[in-house]
Amino acid sequence: MSAKYVYFFGGNKAEGDTTMKNLLGGKGANLAEMVRLGFPVPPGFTISAEVCKYYYDHGRKYPEDLKEQVVKAVKELEEVTGKEFGSPENPLLVSVRSGAAISMPGMMDTILNLGLNDATVEGMVKATENPRFCYDAYRRFMQMFGDVVLGIDHSFFEEQLNAVKSEKQVKLDTELGADDLKEVVRRYLEVYKKAGHEFPQDPWEQLWKAIDAVFGSWMNERAIKYRELNGIKEGELLGTAVNIVTMVFGNMGDDSGTGVAFTRDPNTGEKQFYGEYLPNAQGEDVVAGIRTPYPLTKLGEIMPDVYKQLLDIFVKLETHYRDMQDIEFTVEKGKLYLLQTRTGKRTPFAAVKIAVDLAEEGLITKEEAIMRVSPEHIETLLHPYFLPETKQNATLLAKGIAASPGAASGIIIFDPAEAERLVKESGKDVILVRPETSPEDIAGMAAANGILTSTGGKTSHAAVVARGMGKACIVGCEAMEVEEEAEAISVNGKKFSKGDWISIDGTTGEVFEGKLDAVKPQGLEGPLAKLLDWADEIKRLGVRTNADTPRDATVAREFGAQGIGLCRTEHMFFDEERIPAVRQMIVAKTVEQRQAALDKLLPMQKEDFKGLFRAMEGYPVTIRLLDPPLHEFLPKEEEDIKDLAEEMGLSFDELKATVEELHEFNPMMGHRGCRLAVTYPEIAVMQTKAIIGAAIELLKEEGQTVVPEIMVPLVGHINELKYLKKIIVDTADSMIKEAGVELNYKVGTMIEVPRAALTADEIAKEAEFFSFGTNDLTQMTFGFSRDDYGKFVGDYVAKGILEVDPFQKLDRDGVGQLVRMGTEKGRATRPDLKVGICGEHGGEPSSVEFCHLVGLNYVSCSPYRVPVARLAAAQALLKNK
Repeated sequence: MSAKYVYFFGGNKAEGDTTMKNLLGGKGANLAEMVRLGFPVPPGFTISAEVCKYYYDHGRKYPEDLKEQVVKAVKELEEVTGKEFGSPENPLLVSVRSGAAISMPGMMDTILNLGLNDATVEGMVKATENPRFCYDAYRRFMQMFGDVVLGIDHSFFEEQLNAVKSEKQVKLDTELGADDLKEVVRRYLEVYKKAGHEFPQDPWEQLWKAIDAVFGSWMNERAIKYRELNGIKEGELLGTAVNIVTMVFGNMGDDSGTGVAFTRDPNTGEKQFYGEYLPNAQGEDVVAGIRTPYPLTKLGEIMPDVYKQLLDIFVKLETHYRDMQDIEFTVEKGKLYLLQTRTGKRTPFAAVKIAVDLAEEGLITKEEAIMRVSPEHIETLLHPYFLPETKQNATLLAKGIAASPGAASGIIIFDPAEAERLVKESGKDVILVRPETSPEDIAGMAAANGILTSTGGKTSHAAVVARGMGKACIVGCEAMEVEEEAEAISVNGKKFSKGDWISIDGTTGEVFEGKLDAVKPQGLEGPLAKLLDWADEIKRLGVRTNADTPRDATVAREFGAQGIGLCRTEHMFFDEERIPAVRQMIVAKTVEQRQAALDKLLPMQKEDFKGLFRAMEGYPVTIRLLDPPLHEFLPKEEEDIKDLAEEMGLSFDELKATVEELHEFNPMMGHRGCRLAVTYPEIAVMQTKAIIGAAIELLKEEGQTVVPEIMVPLVGHINELKYLKKIIVDTADSMIKEAGVELNYKVGTMIEVPRAALTADEIAKEAEFFSFGTNDLTQMTFGFSRDDYGKFVGDYVAKGILEVDPFQKLDRDGVGQLVRMGTEKGRATRPDLKVGICGEHGGEPSSVEFCHLVGLNYVSCSPYRVPVARLAAAQALLKNK
């Protein structure tokens, strides 16, 4: 028996359903499902994504049985519709659309009105008695087919359409009459000839070429880029399916139209229907942003019964799919048809609100709500915004449609490729400005800080894609005229050129002149706070923060951090009031001179630690002893050395000799970390006094519980830790005894040298906790210098040597095995050993999942990634139940 490649739907029956998305794509599976649910769907059939895989596996050839199955499906369509494909009297017209298992809006090709030719268009005129509609459909098909199938640039068609409009002195396509559109068709035929093509008059030739084009679009540049940006690996999906559906027409007059709607607001997540409607138009007019549509309520004014039917379907679809739906529909002569439903793209803010609301409405569980929100959504929610006073003092240029929230500033760039290049090569802040965007622009949109278009509505390409990316976006800014060739915009009498700064507020739709300063939100509230509280109830892994100042610690606590996993004490030394004492310590020739400098630093460090302990409200605070090599605190340029020598009362030669003496060829593996304290134990004594002194004072003066954890960095041998632990414990215990208080503290180490992981069972005899410093551990395991690897890691990823940058996502197979081994060996010696990580990986979702799997106690990350880590920790548990 031959394999089945074609699945029919229509006439109250469907061969597919919503569970078959991998095979039929999201569009095909949902069309079949809606037929099963009894909703009005134009009949059609889906060619499965297996054919796409076969097509590429066999040199762009089809399975032998496919043609026969397609012919049979077309015959079935003819029976259901009462029309005949290619008939001059009663022609059947179809749309040919892509549809992968994962929604990729606008990334692959679509062709409408297929089946029209010089003969069938006249048959349609007789059948509809509406020549204007028929020739409008014909010219649209010719343009789409030429552009998508034959690669004729659409601007050649637009040029001829605009020429006819100019001759007729009209602005809108809808103002052209039937004879005008016949002239457009005649001119389009000439466009084909000039491009070296003949427009195919045979509908079957049209159909197979269109099928070729849709399968071909799976590997077009914009689709590949979309998959890359969204983490979809090549080969992960079978490919795209092809949906061939009977045409229904929204451009047959005022009792017809087309629209796109969402069952909830995709910007805010509010439980209200949201969408747009264009009377007397076809679907691409809304999506392409060529005409600015009306709000969905306009349909209610024109056709109240159809509007009521549509709203009833919205409720049923959302209840059935248990998620917010994005629905495309057409009204043909007062009859409603559904062309698509899919899980709607939404802003990060809306994603959180919708997930929480659906859980509270009982449609989904709390666990499902947690899995519905991505860690990237959380990160984007902490994006910058403009303060009201900043906007009040700025020059407002125009207001468009707020399409995707957030604040962004950048230089005006018109070309998406240039935007991508500028960001990649020089890190420029860019606002991509276009009349409207198209799928080809996706790489530039991804690179830009924000997107601004002069046309289009809330469901245009720019709006939908920007929302999915979490980019600030304004569309339909009609006060702005975009002059692409001149690379300039005119806004209310003002002109701005490429490279000029503007700022956009995607939440309000406001466009401002110049560069505005934005701030990040602080703290959590509303649905996000509730979702993360649910995450905390579920997760096993603790989440701490990397914080060096009380301000950072306070922000992190507001974001839900349960302690500090890494305080880098050296960051406190760079303060301009402290750096002189640090430098005095470095240039000291005797222990007494060094001690005098350290005595100056002690009260400053103690106050720092008191601030951190206060902010953490009794949660543990891990403080790393001084780590970087001492030369980092001294100037490198001769002029700076000269100035410092005068300031410190030293001769230039004396200070320069010290600088040269401290210089290291490979400082990251040089005299740093625990090695500094071994050479200068008085540094460890001073820092221990500051830590324990701060804890004692808070305990005595404010009655606050403090849990200090003193962390020795860069240990590779147990004897290093043994030597320094004795110094720390002797100092701390004598202070605690003298103060007459009870204070529990821990001494542990950072595991960042491979040898430490390999001998973790030995090191755990002294260490009361481990914290994996995965930045340095990655550096030493790979032998990559963090300062230099950026020159080549891009090539490694591009050429498939590495899947991702190992400093961004933990390398599970190499570095991860050291983490696993170190944890297991350490706990074999000390079963109650507390283990965490404090590298940048602590806020990266895949790395957080690995830490959960290995059985770590906590992860630690920067304050603004704490909410991300909280969600990722809960998702790790739910994924690996």
